[in-house]
Amino acid sequence: MDELEIIRHKKFKELVKKMNEKQKVIVYSTKTCPYCVMAKDYLTSKGVPYEDVDVGSDRARAQEMVSKSGQMGVPVLDIDGKVILGFDRGAIDAALSN
Repeated sequence: MDELEIIRHKKFKELVKKMNEKQKVIVYSTKTCPYCVMAKDYLTSKGVPYEDVDVGSDRARAQEMVSKSGQMGVPVLDIDGKVILGFDRGAIDAALSN
């Protein structure tokens, strides 16, 4: 990592820490979805706490996900009301920085 990248990374972590105090993150996933695992691992690597909802075993929460996203596919992330379909690092970072 060059010096500028280190500074950006440090500032991003500080920003995420501040936001975690007020943001709610929900990951709708299934146990067999590799992209769900990648999304949760990414959030963990950023130090972002999240609620993991297994829509494969919770029909009511699966319907909640469909109501929010309009689709049955996973993962679906709800970051403080911003719905992200699939594992999209850029969209996740953008939602966390708002």
